[in-house]
Amino acid sequence: MPRYKAVVAYDGSEFFGFQVQTKNGVERQRTVQGELNRAVNQMAKQPTPAIKVVGASRTDTGVHAFGQVVHFDLPFDIQPEGVRKGLNTLLPRDIMIKQVTKVADDFHARFNTHAKRYSYRVSTQDFTDPFKRHYTGHFQWRLDVARIQTALPDLLGEHDFASFAASGNQTATTVRTITRADVIVKPEAQELVFIFEGNAFLYNQIRIMVGVLLEIGNGRRDVHDIVRLIAVKDREQARFTAPASGLYLEEIYYDTAEEIK
Repeated sequence: MPRYKAVVAYDGSEFFGFQVQTKNGVERQRTVQGELNRAVNQMAKQPTPAIKVVGASRTDTGVHAFGQVVHFDLPFDIQPEGVRKGLNTLLPRDIMIKQVTKVADDFHARFNTHAKRYSYRVSTQDFTDPFKRHYTGHFQWRLDVARIQTALPDLLGEHDFASFAASGNQTATTVRTITRADVIVKPEAQELVFIFEGNAFLYNQIRIMVGVLLEIGNGRRDVHDIVRLIAVKDREQARFTAPASGLYLEEIYYDTAEEIK
């Protein structure tokens, strides 16, 4: 059975995250994986057993993606462009398949990742914009961007990010490596855009980091408080978690040699 890798974009506003959630074998909520499973199985003429789409990242309720990656096997060989077009005709309008390629039989969307890039959009308007409420976080208080820019390098490198992991984190270790931490100011849109790249991220890690950085920018924390938080390894001291609405999975990096040309 040929294996396919697909790059997927979705508006997470009306999804309860990426991963299918079931109770007694029945899906409990609408999820991205659930919609993808239905479309892939419909394209494959409802095979038995059903095909399961495997995702690289289990994004949470309300989180968006420009570059989620999934893999799945089909019972017959179809050209990748045909798979892309066929799935897009079967999927709802808040999901789009951007690219499909054939990959090696042992390619795994989750376990073969090398790094991930996320962005986080913050609206700095004095009131919540009704047209941004599902697509940005909102922080209406004064911000000194220079303080945020000074703090960002403290996140770089390999650290134990236990202070930045939500209580639902189930990974064996909280050590992660961050290779990029930037902020872009967009005055015309009244927004800040944070960009983070790393080998992997903990549950809610980016949203917690953004919350800490916003508090630093507002003067509620010392400009180098991230150094202290990394050292104490205490989630309770990080406090504020930025809302899911501003978070975007931008890109997932793989070795291009894993693709079949």
